[in-house]
Amino acid sequence: MQAITLNYLYRDSSNYKNFGSVNFSNPTNISIEEIETAIQSNLIDGEYFVAEDWGLPTLYFDEWTEDDHYWHEFLNIEITEIQDEFISISLFLRSMPKQKTGL
Repeated sequence: MQAITLNYLYRDSSNYKNFGSVNFSNPTNISIEEIETAIQSNLIDGEYFVAEDWGLPTLYFDEWTEDDHYWHEFLNIEITEIQDEFISISLFLRSMPKQKTGL
């Protein structure tokens, strides 16, 4: 079965980066284009999201400063054969909070 990987990162106030990814099953074979459009329409300023709000693991560093923030950056999605899925991509897209405006 085809799976989907969502790649994202956290960039702290000193520009250090932690990269991460989450794998989703895709039993209904939603196209990459449709998934990417749905994700991008729910990003803050077309690029950012709060991982906790999306139900994704956070990528924060151990040391938190007053200059740090909660926003993670969406990098891309890709087709994968990895089978250690988080949840189905269709459930993830349905449960994603809707962004009306940038913060």
